[in-house]
Amino acid sequence: MPSKNHRIKRLRRHINEIILHCTDTKPAMDVGVKEITQWHRAKGWLTCGYHFVIRRDGTVEQGRDLADPGAHCYNHNAESIGVCYVGGQDENGKPADTRTPEQRIALDAIVKTLHAVFPDADIRGHHDINPAKDCPCFDVGEYQYLMMDED
Repeated sequence: MPSKNHRIKRLRRHINEIILHCTDTKPAMDVGVKEITQWHRAKGWLTCGYHFVIRRDGTVEQGRDLADPGAHCYNHNAESIGVCYVGGQDENGKPADTRTPEQRIALDAIVKTLHAVFPDADIRGHHDINPAKDCPCFDVGEYQYLMMDED
């Protein structure tokens, strides 16, 4: 759940997608915005490409400012928000849904919060846009109920 430091407000840029990701790391590896920023800078990016990172213990860290486009999904960054959980590989390095119970709670809370602020935004997994990716290694369809009309 975003803390007071992660206030989510309406932005001047249009948001039409909330894109979910994983770090593609094994369960024993716990990283955060600091490490991801180092990885992304090594690729030539300015900073962490995600707006939010959810650590193994469920802690939500803010990466990029929401007012700034991300660097998390080619051709979709300008009008999206990127949310990434740490994990996505099993112990053998194979794609797997490795979300901890704490990460599931935090991810659910942040997706619901973002959807409340950006109700017209589609909730998608990185693999829904780029089928060559396994990321986020779970079926984002579990959030489709948020996008149904509540009449």
